[in-house]
Amino acid sequence: MQRSTGAESVEALHALVMASLDDDQAVETVSIPLAGKSSIADYMVVASGRSTRQVASMAAKLAEKIKAEFGRSPRVEGLPTADWVLIDAGDVIVHLFRPEVRTFYNLERMWSFGETAGQA
Repeated sequence: MQRSTGAESVEALHALVMASLDDDQAVETVSIPLAGKSSIADYMVVASGRSTRQVASMAAKLAEKIKAEFGRSPRVEGLPTADWVLIDAGDVIVHLFRPEVRTFYNLERMWSFGETAGQA
């Protein structure tokens, strides 16, 4: 694989995240662009799984794909309980939730900056 730099690698990482979640049948996947709005990342992706088992599986597969494709291991938090799993891949931060937990925290509203978050 040819590694790209800068904006190309950010877009490639974002595309990999979105494709992986789509392949694993994530529910209500939302991508929030943060570039120019926050220094923590260029994208925040929020998605749900139907159960803790699905959330854990999606998180594990995504972390493996990021490591295989980009040669770096993302930080993963919350995997043991899998109610809310955070995957910090650097330029893309992914939040995977069970639906009830996602509704409670409502991250999309907090990070949308008054705009409509982009549906994938």
